[in-house]
Amino acid sequence: MTREEIIRQVNAAFVDQFEIAAGQLTEEKKLFDDLGLDSLDIVDLLVALHKTFGIALRNNEEVRKVRTLGEVYDFLEKYAREHPEEIRSVK
Repeated sequence: MTREEIIRQVNAAFVDQFEIAAGQLTEEKKLFDDLGLDSLDIVDLLVALHKTFGIALRNNEEVRKVRTLGEVYDFLEKYAREHPEEIRSVK
């Protein structure tokens, strides 16, 4: 899975789940401060990413450190590289 595929799918989840305009979704955006997410939204985001990529993220310690959209992309790109058999691509 390429970074571009990850970005496209993550951004689609943000647009669908939180009704954030695609043009606002840039790597430097902070999940809480810039995109306005709260702790309940993060749970919804983890569920959306689980549905999209087929991986359970809730108990992953690394994902708890993510603060920006770019870090979400980085985390999923690293996960896909390290666990290619676990992650799926939804077209």
